[in-house]
Amino acid sequence: MHYFWLFIAIISETLGTTALQASQQFTRIWPSVGAVVFYVISFYFMALALKVMPVGIVYAIWSGLGIVCIAALGYLIFGQKLDFAAVMGLMMIVAGILVIHLFSNTTTH
Repeated sequence: MHYFWLFIAIISETLGTTALQASQQFTRIWPSVGAVVFYVISFYFMALALKVMPVGIVYAIWSGLGIVCIAALGYLIFGQKLDFAAVMGLMMIVAGILVIHLFSNTTTH
């Protein structure tokens, strides 16, 4: 169940950051409200995952997958292009998360 909570936290963080971009530096009310609400939801569900998983692992997965999701949404929604180095860096983040999940005894499976 803790991975489900972490997944919800990642999706909420991604939506919050997308709303933050859409808020245009908090000058638009509804995207600003959305950013705050989604971040609160994200932190709540991340706290649930922290009941079972170590903080370093939770944060690595939460932030790493959040970065990848935000980069994809930035491209799809806001037209923000990524160069080759950025794509390679994102792939390394995903590879690092996979190494943690598949080979670390620190994580709970």
